[in-house]
Amino acid sequence: MRRVRAAVTEAPGAPFTLRDADLEDPRPREVLVRMTAVGVCHTDLGMRDTWPRRLTPMVFGHEGAGRVEAVGAEVTGVVPGDHVCLTFASCGACEQCAAAHPAYCHAAQLLNFSGGRADGTTPLSLGGTPLHSGFFGQSSFASHAVVHERGVVKVPADLPAAVAAPLGCSGQTGAGTVLNRLRPEPGSSLVVLGAGGVGLSALMAAVAVGCDPVVAVDPVASRRALAIELGAKAALAPGDGLVAALRDLTSGGAHHLVETTGRPEMARRAVGALRPRGELALLGLGYEVTFDVMGLLAKGVRVHGVIEGDSDPGRFVPELIGLHRRGLFPLDRLVATFPFEDIGAAVAAMGDGSVIKPVLTFT
Repeated sequence: MRRVRAAVTEAPGAPFTLRDADLEDPRPREVLVRMTAVGVCHTDLGMRDTWPRRLTPMVFGHEGAGRVEAVGAEVTGVVPGDHVCLTFASCGACEQCAAAHPAYCHAAQLLNFSGGRADGTTPLSLGGTPLHSGFFGQSSFASHAVVHERGVVKVPADLPAAVAAPLGCSGQTGAGTVLNRLRPEPGSSLVVLGAGGVGLSALMAAVAVGCDPVVAVDPVASRRALAIELGAKAALAPGDGLVAALRDLTSGGAHHLVETTGRPEMARRAVGALRPRGELALLGLGYEVTFDVMGLLAKGVRVHGVIEGDSDPGRFVPELIGLHRRGLFPLDRLVATFPFEDIGAAVAAMGDGSVIKPVLTFT
């Protein structure tokens, strides 16, 4: 047992409050990680606001990066001192895990969103009372986390922690949607709706594999400017005439469109911006959208729902690191760092659009 510092959510929608908590030693297949950085994701905020009251108090955070301090007796993939990126939990045994699609693990809900381990326990406690955790298998809004070994990916020691952290979710979600699911041919057109951390990760991946043109859509001028710097041929504000403008830029409609905003009206407009037999990837969480089915049929549109970029993190995170080292996935361009103690300021900066990817750092 060790004393740790955690950002605790006391009730649904409550702010993050820094508290001292107790953390158990790792079980046989678990890893104790001392956090050096953790990204703040819109999913943390959305889930915090809708989280069941019965699973509070709760520790969120799911883009952790750090160093291994201890491992359970049956862990073989990492050793103390290793630098690691943390990612979502999966069972490793179901048909989806066996087919290298762990984002669709049959036990995903239990392992990532139940407020603890699969057996109902939690490694965290607050004043002797269980403190819910295990968010995306990690709950990394804390100085330390105990994580199942399948949620730990070893990374190079010289990779900045502020770059390693977002790879565990937003980086692999955006890039994986392009590289693992859509798999565009060089020269094909791709549009990204929403130039946040996920959208710009998708954009960078599309540029890296030679999509042309790549077009971004976002209401924030600074994000549109960054999209151009990262390789987009054009960056547009949403509004009247958007569909026509996208069709003009893509010579009659995009081959691929990645929708990251979670706004139903944007998903519906996306269909109009696609060419016949175009592909639409929906990444936003927790919303409903209705489509004109005849419009989909007439165009032969293929609609993809994608979680975590359909990634196998042990394979895909090293691929993204390789792209980063070659200058083809400059994730650091999206990051702004904040001390862990300033988590409230980081959340506010993401909310007002002044920061794309806040990353909390630990001393």
